[in-house]
Amino acid sequence: IAALVSFLILFTVVGNILVVIAVLTSRALKAPQNLFLVSLATADILVATLVMPFSLANELMGYWYFGKVWCGIYLALDVLFCTSSIVHLCAISLDRYWSVTQAVEYNLKRTPKRIKCIILIVWLISAFISSPPLMSIDSNKELGSQPQCELNDDTWYILSSSTASFFAPCLIMILVYIRIYQVAKTRTRSVSGKNPRPDGVTQSISGVSNKSVDLFVSRRKCRRSSFARKKVSQAREKRFTFVLAVVMGVFVVCWFPFFFSYSLYGICGDSCKIPLPLFKFFFWIGYCNSSLNPAIYTIFNRDFRRAFQKILCKSW
Repeated sequence: IAALVSFLILFTVVGNILVVIAVLTSRALKAPQNLFLVSLATADILVATLVMPFSLANELMGYWYFGKVWCGIYLALDVLFCTSSIVHLCAISLDRYWSVTQAVEYNLKRTPKRIKCIILIVWLISAFISSPPLMSIDSNKELGSQPQCELNDDTWYILSSSTASFFAPCLIMILVYIRIYQVAKTRTRSVSGKNPRPDGVTQSISGVSNKSVDLFVSRRKCRRSSFARKKVSQAREKRFTFVLAVVMGVFVVCWFPFFFSYSLYGICGDSCKIPLPLFKFFFWIGYCNSSLNPAIYTIFNRDFRRAFQKILCKSW
């Protein structure tokens, strides 16, 4: 297990560092909204470096070795980074929704400064959601003679933290993506229902100077070029919306078993408690999510694939 988790930590750190470098250096990924992915990757790097090693040590030793102060910090960071990941995904889904429903106005407002402000708000919201758990930590419990580092297992805390950190943001995210799908579907129908305009000039042009004809043709070419660029941009937005939907879906699949079983224990206590090895498995599946986003970007997005190849080729 130690070798497997060590590989997971290394893969998470390297993969997410590649994401950060790719977004900051690749021209194709320079769009301001991709700063969300930089912040999300940073949260995943912090999970891999500040949380997972101590979780592994705790599992291997069977008790908390690192003292009461670090126990509180460790639990705080664990809750913060998990909450931050899903709040980032909520912000990304809202960004996608506004870009679909208010394309022209929102794209003018979508500046790097504005995105950075939203990212700051995301981290502040995450810290706020995480703060009640931090104030209610029942850490460093003694199990026999061995100290244990655990969160408060009171029903009110389990249900409130699970709802605020996972279920409520998850519901918002799903509803927003359903709405994006509905808007996109309606637009596709309306576009396909329109009759295509005839291509080229079918009427004879008589009594018009060559200069006027040249001007007409050049304007037409400009319009076509502008339309082509717009179509390419829309296609890229569409592809990226799909990639982000996959990222969100994978996040939900990875964390749902843990939060569901955790909430179930909060509702009906020991009678609903699942076997400890299975609960720990769900816990580590959640951590695995931090390593998956770079793989998803590589598989589903050509721009990321090219950027990763360029970075790796340069480093070799």
